[in-house]
Amino acid sequence: MLGSTYGTFTSDPRRARAVACGNLPAATVHGRAAATGDLDVGGRPLAADVPDLDRFFRPESVAVIGASDAEGRPNTGITRQLVAWAERVGARLHPVHPTRATVFDRPCFPSVADLPEPIDLAVLLVGDPLPVIEELAEVKVKFAVAFASGFAETGEAGALAQERLAAAVSRSGMRLLGPNTNLNAFEKFRDDLDGPAIALITQSGHQGRPVFTLQELGVRLSHWAPTGNEADLETADFLSYFAERPEVGAIACYVEGLKDGRSFLLAADRAARRGVPVVAVKVGRTETGARTAASHTGKLTGADAVVDAAMRQYGVIRVDGLDELQDTATLLARARPPRADGVVVYSISGGTGAHFADLATEAGLNLPTLSTAKQAELHDWIPHYLNVANPVDNGGHPVGDWRGRKIIDAILADPEVGVLICPITGPFPPMSDKLAKDLVAAAEQTDKLVCVVWGSPLGTEAAYRETLLGSSRVATFRTFANCIGAVRAYLDHHRFTASYRSPFDEAPRAVSPSYRKAQALLRPGQRLSEHAAKQLLRAYGIRVPREQLVTSAAASVRAAGLVGYPVVMKASGTRIAHKTELGLVKVGLTSASQVRDAYRDLTDIARYEGVDLDGVLVCQMVERGVEMVVGVSPDPLFGPTVTVGLGGVLVEVLRDVAVGVPPFGEEEARRMLSSLRGRALLDGVRGAPPADLDALVEVVLRVQRMSLELGDTLAELDINPLLVLPRGQGAVALDALAVCH
Repeated sequence: MLGSTYGTFTSDPRRARAVACGNLPAATVHGRAAATGDLDVGGRPLAADVPDLDRFFRPESVAVIGASDAEGRPNTGITRQLVAWAERVGARLHPVHPTRATVFDRPCFPSVADLPEPIDLAVLLVGDPLPVIEELAEVKVKFAVAFASGFAETGEAGALAQERLAAAVSRSGMRLLGPNTNLNAFEKFRDDLDGPAIALITQSGHQGRPVFTLQELGVRLSHWAPTGNEADLETADFLSYFAERPEVGAIACYVEGLKDGRSFLLAADRAARRGVPVVAVKVGRTETGARTAASHTGKLTGADAVVDAAMRQYGVIRVDGLDELQDTATLLARARPPRADGVVVYSISGGTGAHFADLATEAGLNLPTLSTAKQAELHDWIPHYLNVANPVDNGGHPVGDWRGRKIIDAILADPEVGVLICPITGPFPPMSDKLAKDLVAAAEQTDKLVCVVWGSPLGTEAAYRETLLGSSRVATFRTFANCIGAVRAYLDHHRFTASYRSPFDEAPRAVSPSYRKAQALLRPGQRLSEHAAKQLLRAYGIRVPREQLVTSAAASVRAAGLVGYPVVMKASGTRIAHKTELGLVKVGLTSASQVRDAYRDLTDIARYEGVDLDGVLVCQMVERGVEMVVGVSPDPLFGPTVTVGLGGVLVEVLRDVAVGVPPFGEEEARRMLSSLRGRALLDGVRGAPPADLDALVEVVLRVQRMSLELGDTLAELDINPLLVLPRGQGAVALDALAVCH
């Protein structure tokens, strides 16, 4: 282990007092001040309150503003839905309309001020909700839903209107869902289903419909939060709330844009701490998808690689399709924790088994070879000429009699097996009916996961509709891909939660002594010279070569003698970004005459190119290492992010990088390195010695510390190349670029 998760630093009491006394910018979560007062070194919250949404989903009193029962009016159907919902949940519903005495035979009140009792939830069926919000604030309504559209999703004018609405809500003390939302929260949920439930969060109501209809297949749903434009209540609020609900087995999300990166991370962290799986479709992977999402909800989708990293770090399972969202969330909600990670494929066809095993292995599932003793046991019921090592091919006929159940039980009894998958590519009654019944019976008597892929395009067969779907202990899929993806997510989730340690618990809360040194080096609104950028790195304990900045040929010769031959010479200036391309780097200089000539060449080129210099760097020449890049770049949602990857002159061509969203620890830094396509270079190839991986991880963590402490003043940092020397010899930043806010 390294000295510290975030590098070895001591705290700065003055900075800590500044944070505590409010002399630094106030931290907020989703527009509201963090209630705990627990802030990181950059003044960002490390915890957020869970909103009490009980009275939103189960109110005792409801007001419908703009209620109607007139035929042909749009609000009439909505009012009818709300009346029926209020009756189901036992809420008292009060219609509000200035010109109606009754609505659906209920007394109708002319204004909010005339309501007969305190209101838990107000549903606003009006075009402009802003005046009503101010009225509701006076009577202290707890929650409101703004159904109206025409806000941030429509452009600049709508965004301004939404800002005014959000400000009014913030002043009022109530919580608002919407605007540009719908009434999916008030759907009719089946109450005859048991077991762990799926809680659903969607920014587009229609996109949640496939998950909601899982109830017709026997899957329990507990809540549906259609967040719309999220002027106040957002995805993170519902994520935190659902993670605390005992009936929720998994949370399924359709996300178009995140309102605030930190609030999302805190909510995902809460779910991870409690072991509640979160499965999400997040649109915006492509430029087209990002534009469409922004026009729909007025949100900034963020760089997809950063969103991917954020979700991965906190165990959010990202899927692409709504069908994957359904299948993965269902499996994770229902399945018990795995006893082992071994997967056995059991089939009536050698071809089916081989096909599925190929796909499963390619996806990273562990398909262990069954022991010789287990194979001999299976051959008691399966002909000896068939392969039973895994996949297990029974040849078909054994499933039609007493042997079928024996085979399934024998596989599940193997301690290395945690998952049994039986792909049935098409129905073949009566044997497929018997196979389905045996699988269900075995699943009901084991704590291991049993999965079936029912490949029939019809889906009307009794074996599927009644037998398989009638059991909550069998996970049934319609495609190979969805089954494999869901099983992989299931095993990954439980591995993740078993060892999860929240990075917020270890995040630094006070700045290091390095902060004061760095502040003296930063130049607001400017790019630093290489020399100044390296001084910044040195302030944070990141090793740089021996070097001196000189302004004459004679001084360069003296510097070379002090640094030690051979040397590298570089032009240094605040406006030089790509020195190599301009010929402003000279390497391998071994004599005073070469150094003197190099100085004149560099200054001549700079004059010709019109580049202002603050001098010439005479640097120690460091060789024999792996060139990496480590940097900091801003993200509008998550703030400063840390990037590590293969470096050198081809960094923009190779684009082999991994992203980390602070705060993160040593384990995540190592995982980032493991994800690189060129990771093998660090282990040593073609006779090269292994690189000093510990030193590289330490640099990543120290750069992260810089990003946390200097996030408001350091706009960008690029260490390229960072030369990672052979094991035990460290890592050296050969070049650096830093840009200040």
